[in-house]
Amino acid sequence: MSSPNSSLVSSRSFQRTFAVVFSFQSWVLLQSRLNVMADEEGHQKSPERVQGPPVGIFPAEHWLDQEPQAADDDDADSALGSAQSSTASIDSTILNYRTLLGRRYHSEIGNAKYWVSNDEKANESQDIVHHCLTLALGGKLHLAPLDKDRVQNAVDIGTGTGIWAIDFADEFPAAEVTGTDISPIQPTWVPPNLKFELEDCTHDWTFNHESFDYIHMRWLLGSIVDWTALFKQAYLSCKPGGWLESFETSSRFESDDGSVVETSALGQWGKIFEQGSNVFGRSFSVVDDGIQRKAMEEAGFVDIEEFNFKIPVGGWPKGEKQKEIGRFAQLSIEQDVEGYVLLMATTLGWTRDEILVYIAHIKREVRSGKFHPYYRQKIVWGRKPD
Repeated sequence: MSSPNSSLVSSRSFQRTFAVVFSFQSWVLLQSRLNVMADEEGHQKSPERVQGPPVGIFPAEHWLDQEPQAADDDDADSALGSAQSSTASIDSTILNYRTLLGRRYHSEIGNAKYWVSNDEKANESQDIVHHCLTLALGGKLHLAPLDKDRVQNAVDIGTGTGIWAIDFADEFPAAEVTGTDISPIQPTWVPPNLKFELEDCTHDWTFNHESFDYIHMRWLLGSIVDWTALFKQAYLSCKPGGWLESFETSSRFESDDGSVVETSALGQWGKIFEQGSNVFGRSFSVVDDGIQRKAMEEAGFVDIEEFNFKIPVGGWPKGEKQKEIGRFAQLSIEQDVEGYVLLMATTLGWTRDEILVYIAHIKREVRSGKFHPYYRQKIVWGRKPD
């Protein structure tokens, strides 16, 4: 007979999976109709695959001069046009959220910075991303060679919505799991072996030395000033023989067939983040510059390995598994593209109208099926010597 706790966990997992799958199926039906409409109306031309010198980043007003987007881009529902703001009234300064064009972001208090919105719309997109990444790894939550019988304590640094930590706690019921983040946006209904704590990982960690058998980090790009310092903190907190795993993404959309050209909205996406990083003071080129392995070596970890793969965006891949992954990746973007680009574009001085039009171009290109974008992922894991 299963315990009450196991029943709760199973129910919670079912509800989360059902919500993602239901949203995905509904979106696929809508997407099919939009693709047919686009083909019939002839809105989308094939991208020109022009070879030449790099064009750099376009000025924001460039997108206002492009062909207007059709109504099926559904931008009338964009949260950028909303006047909503956080209704939370909590004394803690960590909850003094700021709003930007109707979207909620982490407090400006202190040194912690995160460029993705932390409101409900953004959180739903992040949960879809988690499903997409886990699907790409064949259902695996980690690649480090963990022994379930030996993992007693684990921590997820920058846990976000907490969805990875929840799944890991379900998979490792005998381990005590901690998720840390600068924003308290995690659910309260979690496995009994999981807890969440407010922690800024760019400062000295508050954990005792040699506390964890496994330390996990995912998608911290744009948030870290010094990766070597971060991994040194992980080294201090890791038990001898324990593992650190760093999972990062590129900020650029690329293609192998030349369909994502620099002059496209997709081709300009990464440039926005690269230029924004100069103002923000935090790198978005973690994968492109191979920062993870270098910093992990400098921190003292050994037996370092890495795994590189691509996440397609859209249903263009021929293989059924890659096609499914691509559709979930597209769904995450369609769910909240503005939540990803808003802060960076605003940092660069873009106006609300310029951002809205650029978002419309991104959605149009992704939906067209004529562009074959992907973004690269890199997972690096290493062991602390015994």
